[in-house]
Amino acid sequence: MRKIVILTFMSLDGVMQAPGGPDEDGDGGFRFGGWTFPYFDEMLGKVMSEQMTPPFDLLLGKRTYDIFAAHWPKQPDTDPTATVINNAHKYVVSKDAADLSWRGATLITGDVVTALRKLKAEEGPVLQVHGSSNLIQTLLKNDLADELWLKIFPVTLGQGKRLFGEGTIPAAFKLLQCTTSPTGVIVAAYQRAGDVATGSFA
Repeated sequence: MRKIVILTFMSLDGVMQAPGGPDEDGDGGFRFGGWTFPYFDEMLGKVMSEQMTPPFDLLLGKRTYDIFAAHWPKQPDTDPTATVINNAHKYVVSKDAADLSWRGATLITGDVVTALRKLKAEEGPVLQVHGSSNLIQTLLKNDLADELWLKIFPVTLGQGKRLFGEGTIPAAFKLLQCTTSPTGVIVAAYQRAGDVATGSFA
């Protein structure tokens, strides 16, 4: 059985929109594109390199897929990240048609939840989710995410698409590892761990 792992940059108030640049995603008038840049350091680069060590496949929403497809195939073969991403199989979740000319791309459409459950039941490498805010909401609403690999940045944005949107199911998670970068970014990995437990201090 395959795991679905969500890798996300997020602010202290849970925003994950447009972390990489000002033109990445301006939906809703979002004006803080590229908000991770001032905090990105050598340690975070090393973390990303370690987390993106094969084998893994990519599970992406169409917008993120299009951004990746416009960038990574154009990078030189000497770029190790480009080589890994270009060689990974890409599953593209979309209601619409998608350009699947990028090597190893497959479209998932229609009854997405059923299709993802079947994909998880197959043998194969971990499915990594990058960006893809709409897809992540589907995963969280339907208990399809096995792990969350978060980079939590010391900034609040006040607006934007949030990792945990309306409809996220109640769920417990186990902390697998946690560290902090010199710039104050918390790097934490969580594993799905059953139902929410309650109690009383009375």
